[in-house]
Amino acid sequence: MTHPFLDLAPLGADRFAAIEDRVARLLGTEQDVVIMQGEALLPLEGAIRAAAGPGTTALNVITGPYGQTFGDWLRDCGATVVDLAVPFHTAVTAEQVRQAFAEHPEIDFVSLVHAEAATGNTNPVAEIGEVVRAHGALFYLDAVASIGAEPVLPDAWGVDLCVIGAQKAMGGPAGVSAVSVSERAWARMAANPRAPRRSYLSLLDWKERWIDGGRKTLLHAPAQLEMLALEACVERIEAVGPDTVMARHASAATATRAGALALGGGLEPYVYEARDAAPVATTLRAPSGVVASELVARALGADPAVPLAAGGGALAKEMIRVNHYGADATPGAVRASLAALGAALSEAGLSVDVAGALRAAEEAWR
Repeated sequence: MTHPFLDLAPLGADRFAAIEDRVARLLGTEQDVVIMQGEALLPLEGAIRAAAGPGTTALNVITGPYGQTFGDWLRDCGATVVDLAVPFHTAVTAEQVRQAFAEHPEIDFVSLVHAEAATGNTNPVAEIGEVVRAHGALFYLDAVASIGAEPVLPDAWGVDLCVIGAQKAMGGPAGVSAVSVSERAWARMAANPRAPRRSYLSLLDWKERWIDGGRKTLLHAPAQLEMLALEACVERIEAVGPDTVMARHASAATATRAGALALGGGLEPYVYEARDAAPVATTLRAPSGVVASELVARALGADPAVPLAAGGGALAKEMIRVNHYGADATPGAVRASLAALGAALSEAGLSVDVAGALRAAEEAWR
């Protein structure tokens, strides 16, 4: 008995390369794009370990938990790390980055998360990129959550290592990811004696055995289902247009924020300023005396399909996330999330206006 998911013809080098080319077009980049055969943590870690080492002085911007992880990797590589941490309810500014360069002119590597789905903020990468380019540092960007939800333009922004994943706004699987690599970044890796080689983390293996060979022979058997799913994600975005997909995510964020403000019950946006809020997910601060994870559990108990989650780690007590990305960047998902939160808050004894919240969300979406 044949099965459409199991009995597929092998994915050859030509098809693999063609999918890479489509991802490059989505990013608007002339850089090399390498599709990695794993979740986005694979290229995120691989790129840091390839490009940083003893002698590297890295400016590590922390606007959420992933920035903290990048700092750990950089230190493990032997780099000297200058952390620029800002409160998770805001975004970093280009001026703060410029000031860090003034205080530490030896910085030659910058790591930044574009949109932090975990904390609901997004950073002004275009403005920061200008400052980084003027300073001459290598620029590493985690755009896993932002790709599909807002513009991601490595070439225009001077990003040397731009990592994306399919599982958020692209609406795809978690098991495949990609990284665009500038010539400067390849040169930095080649000069780093500690860069991974003969390793699943190795970007240089892909460069030497795949790209330099004309993309004729794959390093190993590709994750076929994930590769085809990634191709389907890009096809879907191309079919309706990236601007349309991004507008849908922006509308979902605007509507969720407006609805949450109208809902009442002590619920308020976690990210203070709307301009700092990510279009991929909206974070909310739980009312005083209410544990966010318990409120989310109550809401999911009534409707398990709503895209709600509590914050991770210590944030589980105070943060609620509405993950309106991919298939959930819709008016229906926003309405369902607000209604479920309203019911859970009401059950907790708080006064809410669900009808008003739904009206506010609908008006904001329009």
